[in-house]
Amino acid sequence: MKVLLINGSPRANGNTQIALNEVAHSLEQEGIETVIVNIGTQPVRGCIACSACHKKKGKCAFSDPLYDQLHDILSQGVDGLVVGSPVYYAGPNGSLCALLDRLFYSAGAMLSYKPAAAVAVCRR
Repeated sequence: MKVLLINGSPRANGNTQIALNEVAHSLEQEGIETVIVNIGTQPVRGCIACSACHKKKGKCAFSDPLYDQLHDILSQGVDGLVVGSPVYYAGPNGSLCALLDRLFYSAGAMLSYKPAAAVAVCRR
């Protein structure tokens, strides 16, 4: 088994990374392979609902390294997804939302009926 963990925090070694590392450690103790991808401060384009991904066989019309990396990991096959994000003004990081919109719309079939979890990191 293989689980993809997405860190939606712009901070490389922040609280979200620490929480996802704990999740990954627990999964690995059960013999499950994990891959953590960090959004960091990379620019992320949002989905414009152009439907080009349906013509391009499940690949978004916009090409950027972060989306391409996640799409490649999904193409190789994953059995689950964990998304982590800090909470900003009662919601997840906007870059994470933009990325997930594109990923779910274009490559949602690769995640259908697979278990998923969310890790929300709050302070104060």
